[in-house]
Amino acid sequence: MKYLLLTAAFLLCGFVGNAAESPVDSLLQELDEELKIEEVYVASKLDYIQNLQQELNTLDEGNFSARYEKYAQLFDAYKSFNYDSAFRYVNKLQDIAYHLEDESRINESKLKQAFIFLSSGMFKETFDTLNTIQSATLPKEKKQEYFSLMARAFYDLADFNKDEYFTSAYTARANTYVDSVLSVSAPDSYEYLYFRGLRSARMSDIEEGIADLETLISRNDLSYHQSAVVASTLSDLYLRTGKTKKAISLLARAAIFDIKSSTRETAAILNLANILYQQGDLRRAYQYTKKALEYANFYGARHRKIQVGSILPIIEEEKLQTVESQKELLLKYSVAVTILSVCIVLFIIFSLKQVKKLRLAKKEIDSANCILQETNQQLLDTNNKLVEANRIKEEYIGYYFNINSEYLDKIAKFKKAVEQSLLAKKFDHIRYIVGNINLKKEREELFVSFDKVFLKLFPGFISEFNSFFKEEDQIKLSGNQLLNTDLRIFALIRMGIHDNDKIAKILNYSVNTIYTYKTRVKNKAIIPNDEFEQRMMDIKPI
Repeated sequence: MKYLLLTAAFLLCGFVGNAAESPVDSLLQELDEELKIEEVYVASKLDYIQNLQQELNTLDEGNFSARYEKYAQLFDAYKSFNYDSAFRYVNKLQDIAYHLEDESRINESKLKQAFIFLSSGMFKETFDTLNTIQSATLPKEKKQEYFSLMARAFYDLADFNKDEYFTSAYTARANTYVDSVLSVSAPDSYEYLYFRGLRSARMSDIEEGIADLETLISRNDLSYHQSAVVASTLSDLYLRTGKTKKAISLLARAAIFDIKSSTRETAAILNLANILYQQGDLRRAYQYTKKALEYANFYGARHRKIQVGSILPIIEEEKLQTVESQKELLLKYSVAVTILSVCIVLFIIFSLKQVKKLRLAKKEIDSANCILQETNQQLLDTNNKLVEANRIKEEYIGYYFNINSEYLDKIAKFKKAVEQSLLAKKFDHIRYIVGNINLKKEREELFVSFDKVFLKLFPGFISEFNSFFKEEDQIKLSGNQLLNTDLRIFALIRMGIHDNDKIAKILNYSVNTIYTYKTRVKNKAIIPNDEFEQRMMDIKPI
């Protein structure tokens, strides 16, 4: 019987256990918070674009040079944000460049066009555009941009194809262009360190690649977009060396940088979702994958849509299986609680029978000395406590059966709604249903149920408890409040739960907070602190 009670305590404590927060968890929480306010960053970017468009409208139609510069600014604003708008403005750039017969601007507009083709996953169009440019005629800074685009195009093509023969060939071509990038870049520049690190990693010299990228990411002169690119690339290197937590942290940082820069052409959040799925964090994996699909659709990145489309159905299926597993687990817990409740009832019956035998034995004793009288009094006190415990257990057994029944009904309704949505392929509705699960409200309803059962057992608890204080220090409840936090803590103590750690887990507070509440209340009492809890335990149930 003792072991059964210990098992029950272990199960109840297990429901409210909470692990310490790690740096990775902290970054993921920061990412979740940034996702909630990402529209603020988008609104700021749209305001900036609107200002550029207003400035454009003030320019004379014949001022081609000024209009070219303003189109270039609008293109830069859209190039990693929205493909269609970026494509529209790069076409305007080309129209002006050809009209002016300016070879430098023609090549510049082609480089910009190749960039958005590549960002959108249009590899053929990227190479077709770049192949029309004579790199030897470009100035040094444009050569760097040209070689960088060619290197990235071949690397991306290698990653997208994942073919044993062609991937190695594409990687070799990319490495050649990286050498060209390095030849025209300053040794301490962003492009030099990034592409040297990228080439080292592609040539299996991962440690050198990590060293270059770590040097680069520690600098404070990078833009949000550059920081996101470096963090995302560096995460892949750490993942290849088995440092998964480091990779997750870097991808979370990259995703945060992408949000702050309103970048929609990104793979960071999708790669993060894929790793979290493998780690078993299905909730975040599903959320981030949906967000990656939203970004891909908004920008118009065809290759990203394909990547998301291959992952999202797998995560959705796994998530549904998890819901089913949780339902089965809840059912097992309900059965376990029922068995434990029956064991408690049997224990009470056994104890009452023992008390009855002791009473019969007492009646057969004609003369009792002081020791026997003291023993009898102890037995009577034990009996009273058992009767009180019996009354409390009966109320809470009914309470737990009722709670379990309500949760089983909720699970049944949830399952039915999900099954209907699946049959109708209303996946957004499934997300709506899951999003409507309000854990805070459930906990508050649990507290209200506890308050009602407790006050049913101890209807005079509040008035007797207030008698321990001066009138100005007495607890006054507001509105429909049954118990507040102060009263609920001491109600749990009156129920026999004296461990601050258990009280903290039940009420979802820290142990220090519970200790602070208790100390504050006791210090206001008109009775000594060392007598306070005993006086409270003397409050009788009905």
